[in-house]
Amino acid sequence: MDHALVTGVAGFIGSHLAEELLRQGWVVTGLDRRSPAADPVAGANLSGLIGHERFHLVVADLNHADLAVLAEDARVVFHLAGLAGVRRSWGDCFGDYVSANVLATQRVLEACVAAEVPRLVLASSSSVYGPGTGRPSRECDQLSPVSPYGVTKLAAERLGMAYAARPAVSTSIVAVRYFTVYGPRQRPDMAVSRIMRAALTGVTVPLYGTGEQLRDFTFISDVIAATIAAASADTTAAVVNVGTGCSVPLSRVFSMVGELAGARVPVLHRVAQPGDVDATAADLTRARTLLGYQPHVQIAAGLQEQWEWLAARDSLTPTACPAAEVRR
Repeated sequence: MDHALVTGVAGFIGSHLAEELLRQGWVVTGLDRRSPAADPVAGANLSGLIGHERFHLVVADLNHADLAVLAEDARVVFHLAGLAGVRRSWGDCFGDYVSANVLATQRVLEACVAAEVPRLVLASSSSVYGPGTGRPSRECDQLSPVSPYGVTKLAAERLGMAYAARPAVSTSIVAVRYFTVYGPRQRPDMAVSRIMRAALTGVTVPLYGTGEQLRDFTFISDVIAATIAAASADTTAAVVNVGTGCSVPLSRVFSMVGELAGARVPVLHRVAQPGDVDATAADLTRARTLLGYQPHVQIAAGLQEQWEWLAARDSLTPTACPAAEVRR
């Protein structure tokens, strides 16, 4: 059986990825700094994994863990851990972003090279593109991130490509640029989660800007399919968009959630925030060619699935997203 190491396994994307790998017969080592016993969000995300005979959880910080040992015998390392959030990345917290997104990534790269891991799949972000060009973003576009978070994700990408280009290195690298990911277990601080919680609780949710900003909302199952496909893509070094290729105005998401709730979502209008961009959209040409990727979940069906999951939870109290190794 193939062995995979998943960093950030207690996060939104990481926990879904580990579950699907186990379903496909992999042996999975999951690494995260958050303990399911101490962190309710981590505990909930990992509830379908703890106790599985082919899953082993390691609670440790990437900047201190013995990664070379953890990467031994892994066919693939999926590096999803990182510190997310555009708005929080300004100011005094920037050092935390550098530590989690750049320094920790360099340690993962060193460990993969030392253990001769055949493939590293590195989670990146559409935030590396910046304000966009008025058309779907292509991997070859000039990159101009407009937030400190985006800068750290681009630095991690560039580190990965530098390691892949070193002579005699046996680790090949695919960086997947995730566009706005949503679905069950989405982080509580992300837009769709906050909108749905507002609809459920009646607590006002802030809307930054006009609401006409466009986002390429990508459902979690499509993201997982692309991420696993990246583990066997025929390349030594590549960057690949993972989105839907279609953008939806944020105001439309408010309306669709209101329809699911049967009531208007309470909104507090706020000015646009530094680092926010007007539009994101993924060009999927390379994803189709290299990964055989085709998104399947339309926004209406995806929102309904996330709504039903959230509405079924015992507690509707919003949970703060900890400054830990989580993914967007």
